[in-house]
Amino acid sequence: MNQPPPSPASHEPVIPRRRFVRLVATTAAVTLIVAFLVTGVLINVFEHKQEARNPFFRVVELTDDTDDAATWGKNFPLQYDAYIRTVDMVRTRFGGSEAVPRTPTQADPRGIVAQSRLEEDPRLKTMWAGYAFAVDFREERGHAYMLEDQTFTQRQHVAQQPGTCVHCHASTYTAYKRLGEGDLFKGFEALNRMPYAEARRQVSHPVSCIDCHDPITMQLRVTRPAFLEGIRAYKARQGVEHYDPNTMATRQEMRSFVCGQCHVEYYFKGEEKRLTYPWHNGLKADEILEYYDQAGFKDWTHAQTGATVLKAQHPEFEMWNQGTHARAGVACADCHMPYQRVGAMKVSDHHVRSPLLNIANACQTCHRVPENELLARAELIQSRTHDLRDVAMDALVELIGDIHAYRERGAADADLAAARDAQRKAQFLLDFIEAENSMGFHAPQEAARVLGESINHSRRGQVALRDRLGKRPADEQAAGRVDE
Repeated sequence: MNQPPPSPASHEPVIPRRRFVRLVATTAAVTLIVAFLVTGVLINVFEHKQEARNPFFRVVELTDDTDDAATWGKNFPLQYDAYIRTVDMVRTRFGGSEAVPRTPTQADPRGIVAQSRLEEDPRLKTMWAGYAFAVDFREERGHAYMLEDQTFTQRQHVAQQPGTCVHCHASTYTAYKRLGEGDLFKGFEALNRMPYAEARRQVSHPVSCIDCHDPITMQLRVTRPAFLEGIRAYKARQGVEHYDPNTMATRQEMRSFVCGQCHVEYYFKGEEKRLTYPWHNGLKADEILEYYDQAGFKDWTHAQTGATVLKAQHPEFEMWNQGTHARAGVACADCHMPYQRVGAMKVSDHHVRSPLLNIANACQTCHRVPENELLARAELIQSRTHDLRDVAMDALVELIGDIHAYRERGAADADLAAARDAQRKAQFLLDFIEAENSMGFHAPQEAARVLGESINHSRRGQVALRDRLGKRPADEQAAGRVDE
């Protein structure tokens, strides 16, 4: 009897039971691990989304009277941690400060100060002869030092400074409100009129969170009345009436305006010493000079020449406005307080400092160039500005020396008038660049133009003296030595 052929299934390999169990166990384990990893990723994404949705924990209640940054720091530890690092003293090639030890005294308890600019360049004493800055002027330090350096500068001992000075050296918002009984402008006016020592007792902190942020919404805001008045006058010249940055500015504009509350040129107007930003004719150095000339304002009378002269202050906001970064929509905070990633959050770095100390975050976000190349570019701009600044300084010192020599010889005021006017103009334009803390980087072409104008005024002043009074005294002395 014929046997049926074997079925195809009888030829398939049979998986041993033990091997089958191992395969199932491995598959289950891999599936479990994958599921665990996927779940972990999903949980992480969810946590980061929640973190981004709630960027801070409300540990303490902040009010419109909370002026201590340490209290804000309980809700915003990342920002506060960066803010307190403004105590760092790090020098760049053309700015920043070195820690200079000093012996504390009862009058000045500081154990460390910045290096003296007067010792670095004695020509500054000639430029500021008869003014408090010829006694004490040091390199800029971080925001952490802004109040104590103003409090203990030797300038306080040689001049009766008004309370107006506190405006840019302290957290003043709550002081203004308190002195004005809720009216910011009345408080501002009251503090301006006080002697500095009395005004100093009204404030407790350097610039604080409340000066730039609404404590409820955390939105940026301008709290300095002088800026509100100054930007209104500037915008009015452009045809925009009743400008209010707190309601009309974009958020990107506000990221510069809050800095422009203090980093500006200013003067004390009238007997009430009202802090005023001289932007009525524009923001350029010569437009501001024209305003001062129209107002007949002077900071002091030069001790050597008798000229009525001006002291420029830190006009970073004005110079930045003339540069390519401003025209490209780049704000002060983009470079000096660049964003950084902390987990899922994008945080503005409150360690306010030179971008050259933070090139990766401050510069390379836009400029895809190696750090050393970007640093070299910036320092080239600064070195060229510094060289031109030196030429302008030499020209001004020569003019001052000539006016002083003619004055000593008995020259009449009428004969010196044109040269004194040239000194006033040359000195202010030079000082505008000297006092501006970017050494030309904010607006290189504008800085060169302003310094060129300064040199021109100095040389024109010397020509006016020669045309009016004959040879320069120095030339006559040199000729006399030759004759001998």
